[in-house]
Amino acid sequence: MSEEEKLLKEAKKLPWEDRLFHKNWKVRNEANIDLAALCDSITDPKDSRLRELAPFFKKTVADSNAPVQEKALDALIAFLKAADADAGRYGKEVCDAIVAKCLTGRPKTVEKAQAAFMLWVELEAVEAFLDSMEKAIKNKVAKAVVPAIDVMFQALSEFGAKVVPPKRILKMLPELFDHQDQNVRASSKGLTLELCRWIGKDPVKSILFEKMRDTMKKELEAELVNVTGAAKPSRKIRSEQDREPEPEAVSEAAGPGPAEESVADTPQEIDEYELVDPVDILTPLEKSGFWDGVKATKWSERKEAVAELTKLASTKKIAPGDFTEVCRTLKKLVTDVNIAVAVEAIQTIGNLARGLRTHFSGSSRFLLPVLLEKLKEKKPTLTESLTQTLQGMHKSGCLNLADIVEDVKTASKNKVPLVRSLTLNWVTFCIETSNKAVVLKVHKDYVPICMECLNDGTPDVRDAAFSALTAVAKSVGMRPLERSLEKLDDVRKKKLSEMIAGSGSSVPVATSSAAVKNSGGGLSSTEVSEGSFVKKSAASMLSGKRPAPAAPANKKGTSAKSGNSKKVDGAGRMETAKSSESPEDIEPAEMSLEEIESRIGSLIQADVISQLKSAVWKERLEAISLLKEQVEGLQDLDRSVEILVYLLCAIPGWNEKNVQVQQQVIEVITYLANSAAKFPKKCVVLCLLGISERVADMKTRAHAMKCLTAFSEAVGPGFVFERLYKIMKEHKNPKVLSEGLLWMVSAIEDFGVSHLKLKDLIEFCKDTGLQSSAAATRNATIKVLGALHKFVGPDIKGFLTDVKPALLSALDVEYQKNPFEGTSTAPKKTVRASEPSSLSAGGLDGLPREDISAKITPTLLKSLESPDWKVRLESIEAVNKILEEANKRIQPTGTGELFGALRGRLYDSNKNLVMATLTTIGNVASAMGPGVEKASKGILSDILKCLSDNKKHMRESTLSALDAWNAAVHFDKMVPYITSALTDSKLGAEGRKDLFDWSSRQLSGLSEFPDAVHLLKPAATAMMDKSADVRKAADGCVTEILRVSGQEAIEKNLRDIQGPALALILERVKPYGSFQELVEPSKGGSIGLASKTNTKVAKATSNGVTKHGNRTVTSRAIPAKGLKPDTMLPVQGISVQPQALLNVKDSNKEERERMVRRSKFEEPRIEQIQDLENDMMKYFREDLHRRLLSTDFKKQVDGLEMLQKALPSIGKEIIEVLDILLRWFVLQLCKSNTTCLLKVLEFLPELFDSLKGEAYSLTEAEAAIFLPCLAEKLGHNIEKVREKMRELTKQIVQVYSAPKIYTYILDGLRSKNNRTRIECVDLVGFFIDHHGAEISGQLKSLQIVASLTAERDGEIRKAALNTLATGYKILGDDIWRYVGKLTDAQKSMLDDRFKWKVREMEKRGEGRPGEARAALRRSVRENGPDVAEQSCEVPQTISRKNYVQPDLNMERHLMPRMLAGVSGPSNWNEALDIISFGSPEQSVEGMKVVCHELTQATNDPEGSLMDELMKDADRLVSCLANKVAKTFDFSLTGASSRSCKYVLNTLMQTFQNKRLAHAVKENTLDNLITELLLWLLDERVPHMDDGSQLLKALNVLMLKILDNADRTSSFVVLINLLRPLDPSRWPSPATNETFVARNQKFSDLVVKCLIKLTKVLQSTIYDVDLDRILQSIHVYLQELGMEEIRRRAGADDKPLRMVKTVLHELVKLRGAAIKGHLSLVPIDMKPQPIILAYIDLNLETLAAARMLTSTGPGQTHWGDSGANNPAPATNSADAQLKQELAAIFKKIGDKQTCTIGLYELYRITQLYPKVDIFAQLQNASEAFRTYIRDGLAQMEKNAAAGRTPSSVPMSTPPPASLSSSSPEFGPLSPVQTNSLNDSKLSSTKPEPTSFNLPPSYTEDYRGAGNAINTARVRAPENALADQRNERFISGVTSGTLDAIRERMKSMQLAAAGGNMDDYGTRPLMSVNDNLNLGLSTQTRTLDPHPGMENPAQGGVLPMDEKALSGLQARMERLKSGGALEPL
Repeated sequence: MSEEEKLLKEAKKLPWEDRLFHKNWKVRNEANIDLAALCDSITDPKDSRLRELAPFFKKTVADSNAPVQEKALDALIAFLKAADADAGRYGKEVCDAIVAKCLTGRPKTVEKAQAAFMLWVELEAVEAFLDSMEKAIKNKVAKAVVPAIDVMFQALSEFGAKVVPPKRILKMLPELFDHQDQNVRASSKGLTLELCRWIGKDPVKSILFEKMRDTMKKELEAELVNVTGAAKPSRKIRSEQDREPEPEAVSEAAGPGPAEESVADTPQEIDEYELVDPVDILTPLEKSGFWDGVKATKWSERKEAVAELTKLASTKKIAPGDFTEVCRTLKKLVTDVNIAVAVEAIQTIGNLARGLRTHFSGSSRFLLPVLLEKLKEKKPTLTESLTQTLQGMHKSGCLNLADIVEDVKTASKNKVPLVRSLTLNWVTFCIETSNKAVVLKVHKDYVPICMECLNDGTPDVRDAAFSALTAVAKSVGMRPLERSLEKLDDVRKKKLSEMIAGSGSSVPVATSSAAVKNSGGGLSSTEVSEGSFVKKSAASMLSGKRPAPAAPANKKGTSAKSGNSKKVDGAGRMETAKSSESPEDIEPAEMSLEEIESRIGSLIQADVISQLKSAVWKERLEAISLLKEQVEGLQDLDRSVEILVYLLCAIPGWNEKNVQVQQQVIEVITYLANSAAKFPKKCVVLCLLGISERVADMKTRAHAMKCLTAFSEAVGPGFVFERLYKIMKEHKNPKVLSEGLLWMVSAIEDFGVSHLKLKDLIEFCKDTGLQSSAAATRNATIKVLGALHKFVGPDIKGFLTDVKPALLSALDVEYQKNPFEGTSTAPKKTVRASEPSSLSAGGLDGLPREDISAKITPTLLKSLESPDWKVRLESIEAVNKILEEANKRIQPTGTGELFGALRGRLYDSNKNLVMATLTTIGNVASAMGPGVEKASKGILSDILKCLSDNKKHMRESTLSALDAWNAAVHFDKMVPYITSALTDSKLGAEGRKDLFDWSSRQLSGLSEFPDAVHLLKPAATAMMDKSADVRKAADGCVTEILRVSGQEAIEKNLRDIQGPALALILERVKPYGSFQELVEPSKGGSIGLASKTNTKVAKATSNGVTKHGNRTVTSRAIPAKGLKPDTMLPVQGISVQPQALLNVKDSNKEERERMVRRSKFEEPRIEQIQDLENDMMKYFREDLHRRLLSTDFKKQVDGLEMLQKALPSIGKEIIEVLDILLRWFVLQLCKSNTTCLLKVLEFLPELFDSLKGEAYSLTEAEAAIFLPCLAEKLGHNIEKVREKMRELTKQIVQVYSAPKIYTYILDGLRSKNNRTRIECVDLVGFFIDHHGAEISGQLKSLQIVASLTAERDGEIRKAALNTLATGYKILGDDIWRYVGKLTDAQKSMLDDRFKWKVREMEKRGEGRPGEARAALRRSVRENGPDVAEQSCEVPQTISRKNYVQPDLNMERHLMPRMLAGVSGPSNWNEALDIISFGSPEQSVEGMKVVCHELTQATNDPEGSLMDELMKDADRLVSCLANKVAKTFDFSLTGASSRSCKYVLNTLMQTFQNKRLAHAVKENTLDNLITELLLWLLDERVPHMDDGSQLLKALNVLMLKILDNADRTSSFVVLINLLRPLDPSRWPSPATNETFVARNQKFSDLVVKCLIKLTKVLQSTIYDVDLDRILQSIHVYLQELGMEEIRRRAGADDKPLRMVKTVLHELVKLRGAAIKGHLSLVPIDMKPQPIILAYIDLNLETLAAARMLTSTGPGQTHWGDSGANNPAPATNSADAQLKQELAAIFKKIGDKQTCTIGLYELYRITQLYPKVDIFAQLQNASEAFRTYIRDGLAQMEKNAAAGRTPSSVPMSTPPPASLSSSSPEFGPLSPVQTNSLNDSKLSSTKPEPTSFNLPPSYTEDYRGAGNAINTARVRAPENALADQRNERFISGVTSGTLDAIRERMKSMQLAAAGGNMDDYGTRPLMSVNDNLNLGLSTQTRTLDPHPGMENPAQGGVLPMDEKALSGLQARMERLKSGGALEPL
């Protein structure tokens, strides 16, 4: 062995550190090789060896020896593959070492260094990697920089931007662009292009291009063209790989079809904002002189200062700072008088919003109101900048939809229509750009705003509202709009539905195309194989085409065979599984003939292939024939298609000279294309060149064309056409082009144009076909265009305007041969492949439309507003030029601003420009098509206004524009605009004539057009025009309208026409149908009310005319001239009418009220009046509603008198339609007729008196209808009316609570009418004086009154001071707490007025202010509820309905609760008083005190405070239970839920304490539980303020009550609640469900509560009074009766089933001892109680199931056990006691029941002191015996201290035969084992069954026993009779006092367990069946000899204390009454 070998051998024994850093390079080399092998062998990434080896690599990779360094890199790579992310902590030092030493080494070393870098990235050490790259690119040696760039490029391309942050790379690139080495520059360009793939071109351009030289910019611009599509990562980091599913699972998932891409696979959107660094602009702003400039007087200086800020703010990202002062300044500048300054300021705001984003949100909200207000300006530049800024604020996240609700509401009510419309347009934009979740959250706020704007008088506003609603529907669906749509008329509803449908139709197409794109474009996420590293160069990106990422993945997958780990196989399988997801590869790969033959295998015979190669054409022909036969015979053709096509293209190939062979080859390929299920596109590409050449050959043309058609069917004609363009264009043979075009003609006729890109086809025909010098080619092209004309129509001509005239004439001839057939032309052939339709933006005609938004530049728009008319004209011509360039086919996208600018030109002072604009608008409409209606923003109304011009040329231009518009959108969309224009008074006679003529021409071409009826009314009005020309034109138009409209539509609209016009129309109607019945006096007397569908009708007002918006419309109810007036009965004839005055049969008041919402008062709108009229016609008698709806006030007064006279007899009916009446009263209050108004105010007091007499109170909806109007109209200008309204308001308190009325009065304080405010202030004083107790919680409103003392109006000040003086009288100095902050002057005024009030009170002897407060508080404290009850202030029961006590108007001089509520309660009793008698808001103060006391008592449970509180616990819970309904009702009015939360919280604190909970009485618990369950079920609670929290609190409180309240009371209350609940107890009347359904829900809830109690019954059995529970079960069953029980049992009734379950559980737990708890059940009643039968049945069933151990001879029968059991007991006493002890020991062994077991064992030791219990424990461990001893000692101590648990019943008594000297035991019952499944519940107490009594006892009562035996003779007959009726019920005889006494004595003697040695064993005579509750026969047969004495010993069941006390109670009742009555 040589010296070197010895050295190497010895070195292997050294530690790794010594080996790796050995001075001999070969040792180091071997060490690195061994280290790599070791790392390869490690499979666990947490292996400790890896942690030991990691620190070595920073030195090994820096080895000076190149081969060693290379091996060190191999070892590092192996280490990184074996390690996990924990190794990342060594990444920085190792990466730095690699950068320093490896990147300048040998190519192999550099490659391995790059592989190591990639693995560091895979281990998530990205930051360390990029840190080292920053150092690497600064290397002076260019050779080291290029690999660094390449590895960054590779890391980014493989891992993606999510792993490798682009921001850091972007920072490195600028210095590389100017590098002196061209390779570095090329690589940096490649890296830049890769960045473009990941984060987009625009961010890269904006960040990097400004830092490049111009030459590099140009180079990159050229390269960027080739960067297409979004990139996806092809490699995952290690932690994601570990989370991947098993490859098999992935394969299965991908098998059936293309699997959906995961979210992680979708490319991440990179926000450019995140890539740039923030720039501080505040510091340079300070230096720029901005603050001085904005204060300058010259507008130019101000503009320059703002422009400086605009420039600074234009940076991409602004550093956050304090922009408060900047925004204040900008707010002022927005309103600057100079438009240029304002525009600049607005643009600055937009830049700040985009640069600061969320940091600008507060400032955005501050600036938003002034920006919206500024929208009123009509300057386009200002409007444009405002729109861009507002949109930018939303897009940048400064504002969201929730933030802007209030500002939008305000702007939507702005008096300037432009503000309203543009605000809604902005809202539409915000909705469209917001995500669905945001829109779902806020749509409830925006839909009502839009619905209100649909009624706006301005078309632009209505259109904007329609657009906003469409955007909502598009975002969240139609559901939010359904209810709102119901309120719309038919025209609006139809328009909205069309808009929604139009916007929604494009969504699925986009979605589907996106889905196709995603499914096709996904990259398979394969892992890089570990065996090799494929180096990628960044410079490779500059080749022009980006390398497909799939190819390297495939190569890696195949080259991974030199395997390493299992991950390679997994990656390979995954790639295979996901191959179906990757896009189809359409470019065929080159394949040699040998490779083809090897792959074709045995598919085709070898001799056939050899013959195909023959030089003899006959052999080749024979071979191709054989090949054809073999191909036709193949079964699985799809798998072989591609290789067969490759074969045919190779041999004989497309150079075959023999025609017959060529034909055969084409036929085979055609067969393959037709037969294969999926024909690959690459096969088409392989064949297409050869086939196109065969088309040019006469001999093979037919075969080749057929083959091309087969290709089109297989892959779609679009693909074939696209490939043919290039082949035909570049081919030298002209016949290839001409014949190919002829085939295209046939293809278009076969497949249509839906699969073609028409723009490409037309361009090909123009540029290639028509430009050809060959006539055949030109003719073929003309035929292609002719075929296109057949499908797309004349619009194709627009694309061929620049063609030579000669060719155009030839084309026209061809067009005539192929007339336009449109969509009716169905394609003859279909495409098998799922190729998406290529329809472009053009719509159904398929012709492409161009997006011209980029050409509509700000410069163009500004030029349209230029003051120079020449510039304006040039701009208009520029628009026409844009249309020409777009072939007069444009998209609506981005044309909104263009239409706005053109609208301005329609009002140009230069008429020639107006005409040019009209022509241009017509051209735009023609070019845009149907989309122009939505995009134009209502410009049609502006076009129609041009008809008012006197010049004929202007009107002709307008009509030409209308013709173009009609051709684009159809006439029905124009009718509303035309109707509006015809009613415009500004339209002159010539304009109306021309418009009527034009409309007639349009209608003449239609056969049926129902929408034309909307033109009937303006046409009828025009028929009476003073101009003859207008009358003639209108007459012609009416003729056409009547012809095309339906009879029903005309009939409806005739109702809107009055006077002579109606007569003229009726005369014209005769030929079209008889409508005379509408106006015949005998049929109706007057023209009826119009249908609700007419949108143009006005409300019926007192004078017949009203104004709505800017239009004046006549009333609908004016009779036609010459017709008889309404035939109405006189008031005196009311009694003659047989029909009732009010028809309330089908009244649905609840449904009507549900639509009412409380809001600020507004004048009734048209649709509201229409709804009112419809409702009155439905529910009021005809003569009454016609009077009330008449326009004649006298008839209205007559109608009121009719109601007034009938009022006493129709009180109930009035209540049912009260909401309708109140709406009518509101309408009258808004009118100006004083007579009618006074009559209304005379009737209303009588109405409210009637309601008071019916004990009815107004609902919230009724109050919301009437009270806002009443409060607003209190300030009427007539004193008499004001006085009546004031008294009426005070009277309403009788039928509506004062606090609720008070809120409406407070709304009146905000009125704009001074008189209204004065009246409301006076009423505030009245309410404080007379209803102070009720409104004391709302005294903060005095702030509003106090603020009025600063008003200029002296009357208001005086009223406010008087009201505050009244408050001072009541509250004293406390009033200062409520008036808020006042100025010194106001305080001085108040002081003076208060002093005056003091003097007034002293004069009248009323004492001093505030004195009454303390006295009345003391009154409440001392008298409690008595005072209140005496003054009728507190009703005893809570009424659930809207009816109140007639005398609820309280004595106002006693106001204890008000004063306590103001100052707050001072002690417990006062707090309870306030809770009881105060308003919901007042009671909160009381509850605070109660909660404080409860907290203190809970903290000191042993203190005296708890004992004191226990005395008041029941009273407290009773007060709170009554308060629950009041607080919830109060909150349902719209008030805060604060009082509800306090009530529930106080109850929760009470019931959290078991002592307090147990102190609550049963009736109080009943009231509380009922209340809580009812509110849990109330559907209104979730809609309350914090409704979800209240529901949760109700649930938790209910559970706490069940846990801590007295369980007996809980059981009894819940069982009683299973009965149907009284309807009056429900909080609200039933709406859509019956009370039966409500009771069903209530019962289900009660059952759930009972289930909770029953589940824990086993552990709480001794805490409950079984006698009372059994009594409640007995009462429930007896009330039902046997028949009802049988019926319910069949129906599976839940309440009955629950009661049976409770009884079953009780019997199961107590066994036969349950019969001892029937003291409260009359078991001797006739017939026998039902409960007894169920107890028998349960005992029998449980015993049979061995769940109940039999304890004696017969326990499951109510008969005489002594007589029926002649056999003596077989169980010995000893065995019985052993069994008993065994069960007790078992209990002790269970930790759940050990305490009970120890106590029972202790009782046995006391009763049987001689028994050695430890004899039973011989086999037990010493520890268990010690535990028993200690436990017994502890029980003895507890018993001595008097702490014996009362819940454990008396233990088992001794057997009768037991003696003290010789312990002989009688039989004892075995202990009941736990029968429930719940292992947590404890076992029950053991019960004995029988024992022997001393003979002396039996002798003393022998006579009684004989008597009972004698009486028992009738028992068998009774039993048999009862068995016939009910098989479970046994015979029962009546009980007697002697029998009970006998039974009790026996039990007492048995329980005493005294000295029984002297007693014999003579048998006891049996006692009465009813009282011998423990015994029965096992055979269930009665004794046939009832008189015979039974020799066997009898037995009675010993009872525990509760059973004994129950029998004593029964005995007492028998003494007093003589017998027990049934319960």
